[in-house]
Amino acid sequence: MAEGAWGPPGGRRRRRRRERGRGEPEGGGAVLRRLREAWDELLGSGFWADSAGAVRAPPCGAGRPWRCVCYGLGRFGTCPAARHQLAFLLLLLQRMHVPPDRCLVFDPAFSELEVAALGELGLRLLPENEEGKHQVRDSPTLFYMVHCGKALYNNLLWRNWAPAALSNMVIIGNSFKGMQERVLSRILERDYSYIAKILKGTEEVALPAHPRYADTFNDTSVHWFPLHKLEQLSTEVWEFLEEPTYHECEDLEIIRKEDEGNRHSPVAVQS
Repeated sequence: MAEGAWGPPGGRRRRRRRERGRGEPEGGGAVLRRLREAWDELLGSGFWADSAGAVRAPPCGAGRPWRCVCYGLGRFGTCPAARHQLAFLLLLLQRMHVPPDRCLVFDPAFSELEVAALGELGLRLLPENEEGKHQVRDSPTLFYMVHCGKALYNNLLWRNWAPAALSNMVIIGNSFKGMQERVLSRILERDYSYIAKILKGTEEVALPAHPRYADTFNDTSVHWFPLHKLEQLSTEVWEFLEEPTYHECEDLEIIRKEDEGNRHSPVAVQS
């Protein structure tokens, strides 16, 4: 599929098969039409073209197929910002040649209609709330986490706290540099210690500013962790592996399993 053609690689064919069958659920067509409009707006505004350089695949994935995990997308059926973020993700999957069935998505706020729309696009839902604790394995993995809470990033880093795993992943989400600037160092080190420790091992490129998407992609950067920078960190950095608990955190920005009653989508599939 040529870059800019609507839909992720493989997603359009699946949608057409379903349309020839029993058809879309009521309202599902409207969700997909609005998503298509958001896709076209990103291309027409020039924002995607300006962002493409920042989101190109870093060297860690050279020659190997990528996977993607998306957290905290939000209610894209009703929220324009979330819809543009999903459209950006679909463009990103297309550019990086990631088939939709290699992209896992989770947000406890998804409606049944939104779950159905994601299925039409060929994306797969995670079976449960991982709280960001997704383990990178052999494939390089892109984590798409725009405007997620700091605890999600911290949990993700903890789960993959080794140079081999961290150098095999890319995070698109809230700027780590911005967190360092806005959060008191003692709070960052106490509550989000893995973010604090990885700062010196991080390369970061901010997405360009655009007046139309000032609230949608503000403070969003691409982060990756070059192996040579990670190997320069002290041995002590890697020795502390305690799972984050956030007992002293006063503004925890995460929905935990116990908070949602272990809710998950009935159509979620195992990865």
